[in-house]
Amino acid sequence: MAKGAKSGPTGSRPAKAPTRKRTLAALPASPLAPSAPASAAPSRTIATPPDNLDALVKRTSWPADVTIHRIHPDEYAPDAFNPGPHGNARFSPLRNAAGNAIPTLYGGTTLECAAMETVFHDVPHAPGLKTIAKRKLRKHRYSRLQPAADLRLADLGSAALRKLGVPRVDLIESDKDIYPQTRAWAEAIHAQCPDVQGLGWVSRQDDSARALILFGDRLAPDPFSSVEAPVDIVADADTFTALIELADIIGVKITGK
Repeated sequence: MAKGAKSGPTGSRPAKAPTRKRTLAALPASPLAPSAPASAAPSRTIATPPDNLDALVKRTSWPADVTIHRIHPDEYAPDAFNPGPHGNARFSPLRNAAGNAIPTLYGGTTLECAAMETVFHDVPHAPGLKTIAKRKLRKHRYSRLQPAADLRLADLGSAALRKLGVPRVDLIESDKDIYPQTRAWAEAIHAQCPDVQGLGWVSRQDDSARALILFGDRLAPDPFSSVEAPVDIVADADTFTALIELADIIGVKITGK
């Protein structure tokens, strides 16, 4: 297990190194947001967001003592928001009611969740051994952020989604061709729920962990501190060992140099 990687919600270490000021410079497409053909037609249509989401959305909290675990390209600060509008992820890129890009930041409750949502995101659900080139892990950092205050999220858990009229299989477990429709839900929640600072759900990639996406335009300045300085996920022995153990669990062999 990586240094300080915790599966529970408490016990974060005190900050050792302040994070660099977050940048809103354009970020490249990451494993969370691969490019998609603009002409790709969806395989099906999911429910559209209703116009009374403010009354329907259940609010939940990401407490300030729960560390946010992230894996991100190494040229960016741990707390750097992706400003959009590039990429193709489930809940990003997003635009507000005025058509302006909403800065977003993904994270999870564990290192394993962060890895499954990024560098292992596209590992197929197929029996037997799969491989991933070690070079695809390089130039990525593992960071842990401590929120300065509790974060108010829209709950996208299975029970809460019943009230919204959209099942988890559509909003959380759908394939990439449905992403434009799932992003419409995120944009509608942002537009109709002005107190909500992001979305929270049980990770599709790792259902033992919680994932979140934060809306950068809803947070106070300097909303995080770093638990420790970010580490290279390949060069740091503890982190890479944790990734090898996770790869073994999901039937993946890391190959190459």
